Amino acid sequence: MKKGIRFYIALWGAKAGSVLLKILRRNATFFPGKFALKVCPDFIKKIDKPKTIVAVTGTNGKTTVCNMIEDVLKDNNYVFIDNKYGSNIDAGVATTLIGGATIMGKAKKDLAVLEVDERSSPKIYPYLTPTYLVCTNLFRDSMMRNAHTEFISGLLTKYIPKDTTLILNGDDLIASNIAPSNKRIYFGIDKLDTDGETCENISRDIVVCPKCNTKLVYDYVRYNHIGKAHCPKCDFSSPEKDYLVTNLDLENKKMTLKSGNREEVYDLISDNIINIYNILTTIVVLKQIGLNSNQINESLKKQKIVDTRYSEENVNNIKIITHLSKGMNPIACSRVFDYVRKYKGNKAVILFLDDLHEAANGSENTAWQYDTDYEFLNNESIKQVIIAGARYLDGYVRLLIAGVDKEKIVHKRDELTAIDSLKLDGIDTVFILHDLYAMELKEAAKHKVENIIKSRGE
Repeated sequence: MKKGIRFYIALWGAKAGSVLLKILRRNATFFPGKFALKVCPDFIKKIDKPKTIVAVTGTNGKTTVCNMIEDVLKDNNYVFIDNKYGSNIDAGVATTLIGGATIMGKAKKDLAVLEVDERSSPKIYPYLTPTYLVCTNLFRDSMMRNAHTEFISGLLTKYIPKDTTLILNGDDLIASNIAPSNKRIYFGIDKLDTDGETCENISRDIVVCPKCNTKLVYDYVRYNHIGKAHCPKCDFSSPEKDYLVTNLDLENKKMTLKSGNREEVYDLISDNIINIYNILTTIVVLKQIGLNSNQINESLKKQKIVDTRYSEENVNNIKIITHLSKGMNPIACSRVFDYVRKYKGNKAVILFLDDLHEAANGSENTAWQYDTDYEFLNNESIKQVIIAGARYLDGYVRLLIAGVDKEKIVHKRDELTAIDSLKLDGIDTVFILHDLYAMELKEAAKHKVENIIKSRGE
């Protein structure tokens, strides 16, 4: 492809900008790509790209899946480019390709792992064809950002290149049906003892057949619209899985994965169903790249979920668990609330869900709170709920609507002051549930809880 002078001005200017930003110790993960796209709008199309490109998209889990894929690849001495420390929109992808190219725009590596924001599809896929595109799931998200699952799935279907092989969550009736003409690989988890016949959640984003509008029959429901379903009037149904977890042994942290006539056992680094899906997704992707089960499992065993997502420590026989709980994302919050209620022992829960943070573009719409299953926090094993931050009154009202005893609730504006009200009598675990933009607050809160526990033992 003829690149033209605008391409080279964009490439050389972006590379010079990257060097300058690094000298100034500034973030060079977004601006170079933004500059290149401004100078040459089809820059992503013109720059040479690695032979194999793995793109990961979806509402929840894409960052965790990318991190695990990259860590396993590194452990097995693969060389690749990625946008792990950069943006997952077009400018971030362009920056990654610039860093992985020579001064003449030739690709230096044969493999790329790219996290791609699903809403950026129109700006990326017309210019870049992933070898494999992973869709972890599609749920309702922030209404400001993602509108509705039908909008996002339609966007993906419209812009995903026809030559891309899809790796899809077959337990998700929305994600599994994007871009129907593309080659696809399905993964999923067989029916679990904890699955039910009815949905416990407030929201379920697909209840009628997309082909004939007949109400779907769910064979079992795991959560929200995740499970197995079929239409009683036409051929629409959950797909057969190419990779199926047939045995999930949470006690021994093992899972059995069946593909064709072959069964393989993998170790689990988490007992949370969300992370089990992330592990499963990672395994399927790595097998497509060419790693064998032993390579994958030995590397996965060395990993843990990153501390920004989950951390656990024991202080004087009381656990402190921090868990990411994305604000404006009702499904992500509901999954965490469900995990908390099912966690063994008595719990105190500290909630920092502030969708007014400037990095979140400051929402004024609290509707997502009413799609979130606060009812899961109305549980006998949860002895106290502390809610604080800019939305503390909204959260307090929502907890009351969920039926949580007001005597259990502490609601205050200042986050760290609120923790002074923590009661530890009979408590086995303190959960700190925090938003994506509250990492410093999370650390300060954890430190304060540690001190309260230690002072109690003196």
